[in-house]
Amino acid sequence: MYKTFTFRMYPNTLDKIKLNQNIGSSLFIYNYDLNIKKKFYETSNKSLSLKDMKKGLVNLQKEYEWLKGADSCALRTSLEDLDDGYTRFFNKQGRHPKFKNKHSRCTYRTNCIRSSYKGKNYSNIKIDLNTGIIKLPKIGYIPIRGYRNLKELPGRIINVTVSRDNGRYYVSVCVEVDTDIPEFRLRNAVGIDLGVKNLVVTSDGVKYSAMKAIRKYEKKIKGLNRWLARCQKESKNRVKVIKKLQVAYRKLRNSRKYYTHLITSTLVRENDIIVTENLNVQDMIKNSNNKMPKYLSDSCFGEIIRQLEYKCCWQGKKLIKVPTYYASSQICNVCKNKNKKVKNLNIRKWECSSCGCINDRDINASLNILEEGIFSYYKEQYAN
Repeated sequence: MYKTFTFRMYPNTLDKIKLNQNIGSSLFIYNYDLNIKKKFYETSNKSLSLKDMKKGLVNLQKEYEWLKGADSCALRTSLEDLDDGYTRFFNKQGRHPKFKNKHSRCTYRTNCIRSSYKGKNYSNIKIDLNTGIIKLPKIGYIPIRGYRNLKELPGRIINVTVSRDNGRYYVSVCVEVDTDIPEFRLRNAVGIDLGVKNLVVTSDGVKYSAMKAIRKYEKKIKGLNRWLARCQKESKNRVKVIKKLQVAYRKLRNSRKYYTHLITSTLVRENDIIVTENLNVQDMIKNSNNKMPKYLSDSCFGEIIRQLEYKCCWQGKKLIKVPTYYASSQICNVCKNKNKKVKNLNIRKWECSSCGCINDRDINASLNILEEGIFSYYKEQYAN
């Protein structure tokens, strides 16, 4: 399997110039060929192939000689990303590719190329975690920091992605890892209910509340946006406010990332079966009103489920999804009586009219989800 390790780079002034040149050249190639691809389709009603775009890259480097200073492999991967974007668009898996600008996500990717000569092995990408240095093609050696407990990468380097975020530079190293997935053993199982007030509620009664950092940074971002609206265009103060906004968004993004990884890692480490709802977040956002779409977007349910999927795969655990329209909140987990009046989200606790049991809405839902998931698991086992 493939794993990615992200490090922060500390380039000097000359390295920054070279990194920015690679980023800008990749962006230029992407926009240039996207424009040609659109015009070629309008005139001939045919799509320009990846092979033809790579052939035209040689003539383009002769026309724009400054492209020769960039990593040629990074330019080719930019064309591959463009072709992949069109493939996903025609397969109805994404939107039509758009032109990028300098405010877009500034990245470029280059592949690791290996060769051998006279018994010696050579590689255009090298990384030494003991000294904290990475070697990149067309740039050279750059100090890095991250993964202090890691002595060396656990596999063969496939490619690296360099990104720039508000003056900071990062490199993500994709590594091919040979792992032995442990055999599945059923010891603990848990059902989880995803919500807005409490982000995750487990059948064990553990509640992970919504991230308070979101409200904190949103308040700061709101004030900075007001400040930005009062600034004159192309003024120095406007540039300063934009940088502050980028820092606030980065902190918000990192805090959300840390919190979701904390929750999912704890759940996977402590349980062998995790049962959750198969949520369709896009339909939930479309059918909701008032401030609910914003709260649903902030809760990042899709990211939590995505992390649970690959972490369960790594550690030999199982993730079971119950049907989307399973009425987990309306069914009493004791007597299985269904109460349709509980559809109102404002009702957090309710008394069962059949058995008189007082149910907490979220914990009751997680218990029903766990029971439904375990039932489907054993049903599949006996069917095989």
